[in-house]
Amino acid sequence: MNNKVRIVLIAIVAFLANATMLFSQTGTLKGFVLDKESGEPCMFANISIPVNGTNMGASTDVNGYFSIPKIPVGTHSVTITYLGSKNFMMSKSAVVLQETVVSAEREEQKTQVRASIIKVSPTQIKQLPSVGGEPDIAQFLQVLPGVTFTGDQGGQLYIRGGSNIQNLVLIDGMTIYNPFHSIGLFSVFDSDIIRNADVYTGGFNAEYGGRSSSVMDITMKDGNAQRFGGKFSASTFGAKLMLEGPIVKFKEGKTSLSYILSAKTSYLEQASKYIYRYINDGAGLPFNFTDVYGKLSLASPGGSRVNVFGFNFNDNVSYQGISDLHWRTYGVGANVSVVPPSSSMLIKAHASYSNYAISMQALENFPSASSINGFNVGLDFIYHMGKNDFTWGLEMLGFATDYVYYNSVGRMLSQEEYSTELAAFAKYKWNLGSLVIEPGFRLHYYASMGSASPEPRLGLKYNVVERFRLKLAGGLYSQNLVAANSDKDVVNLFYGFLSGNLPSMPDTYKGEILKTKLQKSEHIIFGFEWDIVNSLNLNVEGYLKNFEQITTINRNKIYDDNTTNASRPDYQKKDFMVESGYAYGVDFLLKYDTEKWYIWAVYSLGWVHRFDGVSKYAPNYDRRHNVNLVATYKFGKNNSWNVSARWNYGSGFPFTLTSALYENVDFSGGVNSQYWSNNGTLGVAYSELNTGRLPNYHRLDLTINKFFAFKHNMKLEINLGVTNVYNRENIFYFDRLEYNRVNQLPIMPSFGMNFTF
Repeated sequence: MNNKVRIVLIAIVAFLANATMLFSQTGTLKGFVLDKESGEPCMFANISIPVNGTNMGASTDVNGYFSIPKIPVGTHSVTITYLGSKNFMMSKSAVVLQETVVSAEREEQKTQVRASIIKVSPTQIKQLPSVGGEPDIAQFLQVLPGVTFTGDQGGQLYIRGGSNIQNLVLIDGMTIYNPFHSIGLFSVFDSDIIRNADVYTGGFNAEYGGRSSSVMDITMKDGNAQRFGGKFSASTFGAKLMLEGPIVKFKEGKTSLSYILSAKTSYLEQASKYIYRYINDGAGLPFNFTDVYGKLSLASPGGSRVNVFGFNFNDNVSYQGISDLHWRTYGVGANVSVVPPSSSMLIKAHASYSNYAISMQALENFPSASSINGFNVGLDFIYHMGKNDFTWGLEMLGFATDYVYYNSVGRMLSQEEYSTELAAFAKYKWNLGSLVIEPGFRLHYYASMGSASPEPRLGLKYNVVERFRLKLAGGLYSQNLVAANSDKDVVNLFYGFLSGNLPSMPDTYKGEILKTKLQKSEHIIFGFEWDIVNSLNLNVEGYLKNFEQITTINRNKIYDDNTTNASRPDYQKKDFMVESGYAYGVDFLLKYDTEKWYIWAVYSLGWVHRFDGVSKYAPNYDRRHNVNLVATYKFGKNNSWNVSARWNYGSGFPFTLTSALYENVDFSGGVNSQYWSNNGTLGVAYSELNTGRLPNYHRLDLTINKFFAFKHNMKLEINLGVTNVYNRENIFYFDRLEYNRVNQLPIMPSFGMNFTF
């Protein structure tokens, strides 16, 4: 599939407008554009109607829905442009007149703000070298502008200066608390069934809240409503099975019911002992996971849809310094899209429940555990008015957190809390020719804290000339959740949550009394888009995020918070502390996309600073320079061969140096402790926080794929890949007690094959 679109000109035989035509002599054309072969919505298709020498038009949303108001009475032709397809279904009788080819997404770039957002599709994900032979969105997210990834093993994503706890991840409206496995090359999502993913690296508008840095909004595909199909794949890393098909087959004018089911698992721990004997002295890679996702989709003839879905994801790892780590998350949810017959409004509702729990048993016999479970319910009203949109909605969520954790000096921190949040939002997208304005406002009420957060948002796009556009976005943001782990080291396998409504927090910060326990931030993003030629685009964005209040675990706690230590300063006895900070930088993205070539070049320059009330420091994900180069070339008959390469370079992360090692004597028995006869444990004296820098990181990955097409929609793919081609020794972490450097993944060849039917 190339980067162009096919236009289908359709003459409407019977154009039926609504009752307002009788008075205003205009009507509204609305409906859904569907793929005739699968019944799936066609996202971001452009619909246009030539009227009196000008074009009236709209774009479909992720549900394939569009609405064009104020169309004069009469017979009109409708043009649909959509990437890579010519089989459309419309609710009215239609006749296909002709077909041609034009340029792709420029119309959307002119009519959408699209500041600080990357739209990710399965096609883009497959452009990258696939580690283990199976494309994964986790690997694609690592090459996005402004995204910092801390490593192959236990790594997390940090987006434009925000920590991972500040990233909101949604799947069909449901919150996912941990989207990445302990081996950071894989996410919990099956990339083959992702319909669309919007990644907001900052400046997101009012429909999103409860996080102060970024949003990842993922929409999953519906099952094929026309025929049974699926995919089976296996590689040296793991295996996957995906099945889909109709329960009630899709027919025009009839209700359909379809399903999709995906299950994938890793047997890397078992396979690596034989295939990668050179890793960890023959012990292999101790990572296992299993992910299961299922969805039922009901579609009515009028375009209304009901989806019910559920999932179960789990992860296990046993590594040096950790005897056992396990997490599991499961959930169920539903979403509904309704189109009232006599209105241009689209009503969307969602409801879900999910549970996430993680436990870790360390070798020092300090067990840690964290869990969060809760619900979220939302109701959105969307008015499509040609190129203008108005959206407003309501949201409610509640969750319970339970948490036990031991810090680096063995002090136990714990919390059990129940939280409820309510929100209302509205935004309006206004197209004024060359100028697009998108103001928004969100009122988020944190009931458990008794705090309300008014949050104005704004997006702007100015089309200077046909191929050059300026854009701006910003707003105020807040959140409740706090990360339930220490930031002493760059890599943390333990990834837990707790509520921000904490009892053991300092009363003051920077000499001022705390007004609220809410964590807050402000964003401002400014940049430009330049279509250098039809297939070559440059996107540049500068950003500033001010994190005016952040709650974290108190890494400096050495005393219990009791009357005996009443005279001690808060930063030595409180379980949690308040910080502030800011992040700023600039991101460059150059993209070249043709039928044969796909080139993606990213350079990010950024700074992240924090102040904890005692000292200023750089957090452990402060990466100054980050480069990602991706190239894919297709060749052979029907482009059946595919070669892709990715090279990543990142400057070193900050870390805390070791000043000395000492004997840590146990005085738990007080004055009666037999310190003269009992041996102590080895203790670590740390230097100033994050004043050291790790070595630079760089790695090259390669993949070659061969496709074989058969009859009846069957296709076989064979792939061969190499991760870390030149065997760069990138540091994972340094074991201070054993005085031993542990590296990230060495060179790892992989072989896989998949069969689609």
